[in-house]
Amino acid sequence: MSKPLTPMMIQYNSIKKDHPNDLVFYRMGDFYELFNEDAIKASQLLDITLTARGKGSANPTPMCGLPYHAAENYIARLVKAGISVAICEQVGDPATSKGPVERKVVRVMTPGTITDEAFLNESRDNLISCIFSKNDQFGLASMDVSNGRFIVTELSNTEQLNAELERLKPAELLICPTTESLCEQNEDLDFEHKKTLDPWLFDLDSCTTLLTDQYKTKDLSGFDLSDKAIAVSAAGALFHYVTQTQRGDLPHLQAIQYEHNDQAIILDPATRLNLEIDVNSQGEDKYTLSWLLDKTCTAMGSRLLKRWLHRPLRDIKAVQMRQDAIGSLLDQYQFEAIQSTIKPIGDIERILSRIALGSARPRDLSRLGDALARLPELQTQLSNIDQILIKNLSVQIQQFDELVSLLEKAIIENPPMVVRDGGVIAQGYDEELDELRGLNTNANDFLLKMENEEREKTGISTLKVGYNRVHGYYIEISKAQSANAPANYTRRQTLKNAERFITEELKAFEDKALSAKSRSLTREKMLYDELVQICAKEIVGLQQCALGLATLDTLTCFAERSLTLGLVRPELTSKNCLEMKQAKHPVIEQIIDGAFIPNDCLLDEDNKMLIITGPNMGGKSTYMRQTAICTLLAFTGCYVPAQSMKVGPIDRIFTRMGSSDDSASGRSTFMVEMTETANILHNATQNSLVLMDEVGRGTSTFDGLSLAWASAEQLVRETKSFTLFATHYFEMTHLPDQFSLASNVHLKAHEHDDKIIFMHKVEKGAASQSYGLQVAKLAGVPFNVIDQAKAKLHELEIGQALSESNKSENLEKEKEKEQERPAPKSKTKKEKAAAEFLQNDLFSVSHPALDLLNNTDADDLTARQALDLIYQLKNTL
Repeated sequence: MSKPLTPMMIQYNSIKKDHPNDLVFYRMGDFYELFNEDAIKASQLLDITLTARGKGSANPTPMCGLPYHAAENYIARLVKAGISVAICEQVGDPATSKGPVERKVVRVMTPGTITDEAFLNESRDNLISCIFSKNDQFGLASMDVSNGRFIVTELSNTEQLNAELERLKPAELLICPTTESLCEQNEDLDFEHKKTLDPWLFDLDSCTTLLTDQYKTKDLSGFDLSDKAIAVSAAGALFHYVTQTQRGDLPHLQAIQYEHNDQAIILDPATRLNLEIDVNSQGEDKYTLSWLLDKTCTAMGSRLLKRWLHRPLRDIKAVQMRQDAIGSLLDQYQFEAIQSTIKPIGDIERILSRIALGSARPRDLSRLGDALARLPELQTQLSNIDQILIKNLSVQIQQFDELVSLLEKAIIENPPMVVRDGGVIAQGYDEELDELRGLNTNANDFLLKMENEEREKTGISTLKVGYNRVHGYYIEISKAQSANAPANYTRRQTLKNAERFITEELKAFEDKALSAKSRSLTREKMLYDELVQICAKEIVGLQQCALGLATLDTLTCFAERSLTLGLVRPELTSKNCLEMKQAKHPVIEQIIDGAFIPNDCLLDEDNKMLIITGPNMGGKSTYMRQTAICTLLAFTGCYVPAQSMKVGPIDRIFTRMGSSDDSASGRSTFMVEMTETANILHNATQNSLVLMDEVGRGTSTFDGLSLAWASAEQLVRETKSFTLFATHYFEMTHLPDQFSLASNVHLKAHEHDDKIIFMHKVEKGAASQSYGLQVAKLAGVPFNVIDQAKAKLHELEIGQALSESNKSENLEKEKEKEQERPAPKSKTKKEKAAAEFLQNDLFSVSHPALDLLNNTDADDLTARQALDLIYQLKNTL
């Protein structure tokens, strides 16, 4: 028979029943304990000792534990691994409890809902997102619990959904049951930290009620959500989930922002990766666009800068306002003084969320007070700048003089990490606390004074006043003089050589002194909680101030980068054009040893496509990426790395570059390439910027070339996007012969002594060759392989030349026969199309030697002329 459960384990099991998918950290004294499966899992993940409760019984209970004061690091490791942790604290009073002290879960920590500083990456948003799908439409809601941002949108297809999730990169994803199958089919939705919520959480009426109760509104029309039921369902389910994890209200939650798809330039996941906005191809942040640009002074500025880079605006006026602000900050280098003032402010955005949620630590309040104390100086600096956006920020960054004064008076200069050990509230802030501290710290002075007074009263020279942990305070008299103890002395302890006594006065002091520390800690905790509540009442104004500071930080960063990197202000126009002179790739320019070669890019209504040819390593991809990066920066409001830039409306940026497979989903490199190409051809518009690199290389030459030609033709003839189309198919250079909106450019290179010199300069016209063998030689391919490749290339070229010659002869013979035949029947449309395709010879190879052979009549050559021709062909080759 199994041993009956103890009351404590009965209590634990009832709590665990409500949290089957969380690790329950069950508070017992100074430790958090875990039991059963939780203990086994935690011991393996955290490498802590697994023991057992009731080892001598037939069925011992696995358990492990860790000190509560060291729990933070362990919890951080679990949450980072995607494990949810339920923090179960003692909430009852042990002195009055019958049976186990009352306990309850006070917070559930998940990857998307953490707010503690130790768990977060300070320079990145920590979002939790929720998807609700209905009738092939998607509602997407996202919340950053660490600063209160709450954004929602509606999307019409999975392509848009994937793009948004790639932009947001949520730490945790919640889905409705109807979205499960979609996630299984779509690898872009295969998030590591993903949970399926119960379907009733997405009920529209319930979600509407939850949100209107939170914001104290009659309906959601003020948030532009009155006709967006799918978005409301996603937002309501997300709100419910977060409130459950926080075990309380979300007073810091900002107004819901509905993001319209047409407000920003859309970047699909492939584009964000290819442009390396904040993550490079190795998954690191080094040598990315944000790595170069992010010289912000605060963590909240750093996060805002990344949001701007990932969401360039289509609102020209808003972008120009940012440009104007940068220009004003550059005037007389005013950004330098502002940056020096902002730098010590810190991350008050996240401090405010912890204040609102009641989890703020003493150093949070101290840093908040220090930050707010710098605002008057900042206001003075901003008053010297006459620009509308800066003036608006000056109003937004209001002063909080009373709160600053209170925090300076209440909190010591460098408080401890936690309030539980005391020493947080400054001396002089509260009289009662000062008195309690005095009793605790001045006990020795009191005892010494009492000892001297008692010696004088009694005349006993051996009298001492002391203290030990077992018996408390006492008056000690030697055995020889103990008989002289006054009548008001009560014997407390007899020792071998002395007697110990207690008096009413000493007993009263003992009661007061021994409880003083406990009472002082309780008093200090109460005063601290009051301070947190006072700060929480100012949360709305403080959040607006924090956003203003983050915006100012980002703008001053852009100003500094513009000056340091030599960036210029682009011109935004309503004219359909993309014109850049002497443009550069800003990141590559900083990391290469030599000078970066700038290049022009001129696209307009009469020239929509550039067919780019040239050798590998010649700079085709760099040229394409820098064009997209300059465009992205222009609509972010940042200045650009070019001599000048003029750009019209852009709605999307697409890139099809690089080669990678998706083996987890069973997709080959070519399949990935074609999927990305299909996305571009379906969604690009005449206002899109499209970069396509080496389309068709993953299959046979003729298949690949045909696909490349057809894709380019679709873009230049039908879509009419601004397109940069890089290719090694030289046959593609004939496209401008058929479509006037396309033109050829090439990356220049020189060959000298069988070596290739890359000029990295874009010039008009097509390249003469691809220099593939020369690049292979540079890469270290063995010489014998290079020689064999040269021989094979020669064989192929001769074979192609003979094929062309035979084709010409056959065509001549066919023409002669055609003249002798009766008139043929009219051809079908299919036959005409086939004949037309054959006549349109896309696969011809042009070379001087071939031209020489084609123009020579072998029957007319003498032996001497034939020998001369051979030498001439050899020299030409």
